[in-house]
Amino acid sequence: MFGDQALALMVEARRSTQTDTLMKYNDELVRNVLREIRMLQADLSSTVASASSGSSLATPSQEVLCASTFYHISIRRNKRCLLAYHAHRLDRLKHLYWSSGAALPHILANSDIRSKMSPHEVDFLREYNVMMSDYRNDFLDVLDVAAGIIDPPRELRVTVNVLRECGAVQTEGASYDFKKGQRLQVLRSDVEHLITQGFLEVV
Repeated sequence: MFGDQALALMVEARRSTQTDTLMKYNDELVRNVLREIRMLQADLSSTVASASSGSSLATPSQEVLCASTFYHISIRRNKRCLLAYHAHRLDRLKHLYWSSGAALPHILANSDIRSKMSPHEVDFLREYNVMMSDYRNDFLDVLDVAAGIIDPPRELRVTVNVLRECGAVQTEGASYDFKKGQRLQVLRSDVEHLITQGFLEVV
Protein backbone atom coordinates (compact mmCIF):
# COMPACT_ATOMS: atom_id res chain seq x y z
CA MET A 1 0.00 0.00 0.00
CA PHE A 2 1.08 3.57 -0.66
CA GLY A 3 2.52 5.21 2.44
CA ASP A 4 3.27 2.01 4.36
CA GLN A 5 7.03 2.45 4.14
CA ALA A 6 6.84 6.12 5.12
CA LEU A 7 4.72 5.05 8.11
CA ALA A 8 7.43 2.52 9.04
CA LEU A 9 9.93 5.40 9.20
CA MET A 10 7.63 7.27 11.58
CA VAL A 11 7.25 4.18 13.78
CA GLU A 12 11.04 3.85 13.89
CA ALA A 13 11.45 7.51 14.86
CA ARG A 14 8.85 7.15 17.61
CA ARG A 15 10.55 4.02 18.95
CA SER A 16 13.84 5.95 19.02
CA THR A 17 12.20 8.74 21.04
CA GLN A 18 10.57 6.33 23.51
CA THR A 19 13.82 4.41 24.14
CA ASP A 20 15.95 7.61 24.09
CA THR A 21 18.43 6.03 21.68
CA LEU A 22 19.80 6.73 18.23
CA MET A 23 18.74 3.92 15.91
CA LYS A 24 20.67 2.93 12.79
CA TYR A 25 19.92 5.11 9.77
CA ASN A 26 17.45 3.13 7.63
CA ASP A 27 18.93 3.81 4.20
CA GLU A 28 16.93 1.06 2.48
CA LEU A 29 13.56 2.33 3.74
CA VAL A 30 14.41 5.94 2.83
CA ARG A 31 15.35 4.86 -0.71
CA ASN A 32 12.10 2.89 -1.03
CA VAL A 33 10.04 5.92 0.01
CA LEU A 34 11.90 8.11 -2.53
CA ARG A 35 11.26 5.48 -5.20
CA GLU A 36 7.57 5.46 -4.31
CA ILE A 37 7.43 9.26 -4.57
CA ARG A 38 8.96 9.14 -8.07
CA MET A 39 6.47 6.44 -9.08
CA LEU A 40 3.53 8.46 -7.76
CA GLN A 41 4.83 11.55 -9.56
CA ALA A 42 5.01 9.60 -12.82
CA ASP A 43 1.43 8.35 -12.32
CA LEU A 44 0.23 11.88 -11.56
CA SER A 45 1.92 13.29 -14.67
CA SER A 46 0.47 10.47 -16.79
CA THR A 47 -3.04 11.07 -15.44
CA VAL A 48 -2.86 14.82 -16.06
CA ALA A 49 -1.36 14.30 -19.54
CA SER A 50 -4.10 11.85 -20.56
CA ALA A 51 -6.79 14.26 -19.33
CA SER A 52 -5.29 17.22 -21.20
CA SER A 53 -4.83 15.24 -24.43
CA GLY A 54 -8.59 15.44 -25.05
CA SER A 55 -10.50 18.59 -25.93
CA SER A 56 -8.85 21.67 -24.38
CA LEU A 57 -12.30 23.11 -23.63
CA ALA A 58 -13.47 20.05 -21.71
CA THR A 59 -13.24 20.12 -17.92
CA PRO A 60 -11.44 17.18 -16.26
CA SER A 61 -13.67 14.26 -15.37
CA GLN A 62 -14.48 13.32 -11.79
CA GLU A 63 -12.22 10.24 -12.11
CA VAL A 64 -9.23 12.32 -13.22
CA LEU A 65 -9.74 14.81 -10.38
CA CYS A 66 -9.99 12.01 -7.80
CA ALA A 67 -6.91 10.20 -9.14
CA SER A 68 -4.87 13.42 -9.30
CA THR A 69 -5.87 14.36 -5.75
CA PHE A 70 -4.98 10.89 -4.48
CA TYR A 71 -1.52 10.94 -6.09
CA HIS A 72 -0.83 14.50 -4.94
CA ILE A 73 -1.82 13.80 -1.30
CA SER A 74 0.21 10.57 -1.28
CA ILE A 75 3.31 12.39 -2.54
CA ARG A 76 2.93 15.15 0.05
CA ARG A 77 2.42 12.64 2.87
CA ASN A 78 5.54 10.67 1.93
CA LYS A 79 7.58 13.88 1.74
CA ARG A 80 6.35 15.00 5.16
CA CYS A 81 7.27 11.62 6.66
CA LEU A 82 10.77 11.80 5.14
CA LEU A 83 11.28 15.33 6.47
CA ALA A 84 10.00 14.36 9.92
CA TYR A 85 12.27 11.28 10.04
CA HIS A 86 15.36 13.32 9.15
CA ALA A 87 14.44 16.20 11.48
CA HIS A 88 14.07 13.67 14.32
CA ARG A 89 17.52 12.22 13.60
CA LEU A 90 19.15 15.65 13.48
CA ASP A 91 17.57 16.46 16.86
CA ARG A 92 18.97 13.23 18.30
CA LEU A 93 22.44 14.01 16.93
CA LYS A 94 22.37 17.53 18.38
CA HIS A 95 21.27 16.08 21.73
CA LEU A 96 24.23 13.66 21.64
CA TYR A 97 26.56 16.52 20.75
CA TRP A 98 25.51 18.72 23.67
CA SER A 99 25.26 15.87 26.18
CA SER A 100 28.92 15.02 25.46
CA GLY A 101 29.96 18.60 26.22
CA ALA A 102 30.21 19.56 22.55
CA ALA A 103 33.08 17.11 22.10
CA LEU A 104 32.73 15.86 18.53
CA PRO A 105 35.82 13.55 18.59
CA HIS A 106 34.29 11.80 21.61
CA ILE A 107 31.11 11.05 19.60
CA LEU A 108 32.83 10.02 16.37
CA ALA A 109 35.32 7.80 18.24
CA ASN A 110 32.42 5.74 19.60
CA SER A 111 32.11 2.94 17.02
CA ASP A 112 28.57 2.06 18.16
CA ILE A 113 27.25 5.59 17.55
CA ARG A 114 29.29 6.07 14.37
CA SER A 115 27.90 2.83 12.83
CA LYS A 116 24.33 4.14 13.27
CA MET A 117 24.98 7.37 11.38
CA SER A 118 24.84 7.97 7.63
CA PRO A 119 27.80 9.72 5.93
CA HIS A 120 25.62 12.82 5.50
CA GLU A 121 24.89 12.87 9.24
CA VAL A 122 28.62 12.71 10.01
CA ASP A 123 29.14 15.68 7.66
CA PHE A 124 26.27 17.53 9.38
CA LEU A 125 27.82 17.02 12.82
CA ARG A 126 31.22 18.24 11.60
CA GLU A 127 29.72 21.39 10.09
CA TYR A 128 27.54 21.93 13.19
CA ASN A 129 30.64 21.60 15.37
CA VAL A 130 32.51 24.24 13.31
CA MET A 131 29.54 26.60 13.57
CA MET A 132 29.20 26.06 17.34
CA SER A 133 32.96 26.50 17.88
CA ASP A 134 32.84 29.87 16.13
CA TYR A 135 29.88 30.85 18.31
CA ARG A 136 31.52 29.63 21.54
CA ASN A 137 34.72 31.55 20.85
CA ASP A 138 32.81 34.84 21.06
CA PHE A 139 31.88 34.14 24.71
CA LEU A 140 34.70 31.89 25.93
CA ASP A 141 36.26 34.54 28.17
CA VAL A 142 32.93 34.99 29.96
CA LEU A 143 30.99 31.72 29.62
CA ASP A 144 31.43 28.26 28.12
CA VAL A 145 28.05 27.62 26.49
CA ALA A 146 28.87 23.90 26.21
CA ALA A 147 29.29 23.45 29.96
CA GLY A 148 26.50 21.57 31.70
CA ILE A 149 24.32 23.86 33.80
CA ILE A 150 21.66 21.41 34.99
CA ASP A 151 23.33 21.21 38.42
CA PRO A 152 25.21 24.48 39.08
CA PRO A 153 28.50 23.90 40.97
CA ARG A 154 28.44 24.78 44.68
CA GLU A 155 32.22 24.78 45.13
CA LEU A 156 35.31 25.42 43.04
CA ARG A 157 37.12 22.16 43.84
CA VAL A 158 35.51 18.72 43.61
CA THR A 159 36.56 15.18 44.41
CA VAL A 160 36.29 12.88 41.41
CA ASN A 161 36.63 9.18 40.70
CA VAL A 162 38.30 8.24 37.41
CA LEU A 163 35.86 5.89 35.63
CA ARG A 164 37.78 5.58 32.35
CA GLU A 165 41.45 6.21 31.71
CA CYS A 166 41.95 9.43 29.76
CA GLY A 167 45.71 9.96 30.07
CA ALA A 168 47.57 13.15 30.83
CA VAL A 169 45.52 16.36 30.83
CA GLN A 170 47.10 19.81 31.02
CA THR A 171 44.88 22.45 32.64
CA GLU A 172 45.39 26.07 33.67
CA GLY A 173 46.07 25.08 37.27
CA ALA A 174 48.02 21.84 36.96
CA SER A 175 48.77 18.72 34.96
CA TYR A 176 46.92 15.50 35.78
CA ASP A 177 47.46 11.90 34.71
CA PHE A 178 44.05 10.28 35.10
CA LYS A 179 44.20 6.52 35.63
CA LYS A 180 41.14 4.33 36.17
CA GLY A 181 40.24 3.89 39.84
CA GLN A 182 42.00 7.03 41.11
CA ARG A 183 40.31 9.55 43.38
CA LEU A 184 41.50 13.14 43.00
CA GLN A 185 40.54 16.62 44.11
CA VAL A 186 40.58 19.04 41.18
CA LEU A 187 39.18 22.37 40.03
CA ARG A 188 35.76 21.66 38.58
CA SER A 189 36.25 24.15 35.75
CA ASP A 190 39.38 22.23 34.65
CA VAL A 191 37.62 18.88 34.29
CA GLU A 192 34.00 19.84 33.52
CA HIS A 193 34.26 18.42 29.99
CA LEU A 194 35.65 15.10 31.31
CA ILE A 195 32.76 14.84 33.80
CA THR A 196 30.23 15.51 31.02
CA GLN A 197 31.83 12.91 28.75
CA GLY A 198 31.75 10.24 31.45
CA PHE A 199 35.49 9.91 32.13
CA LEU A 200 35.16 11.27 35.66
CA GLU A 201 32.46 11.03 38.32
CA VAL A 202 31.91 13.61 41.04
CA VAL A 203 31.97 11.94 44.47
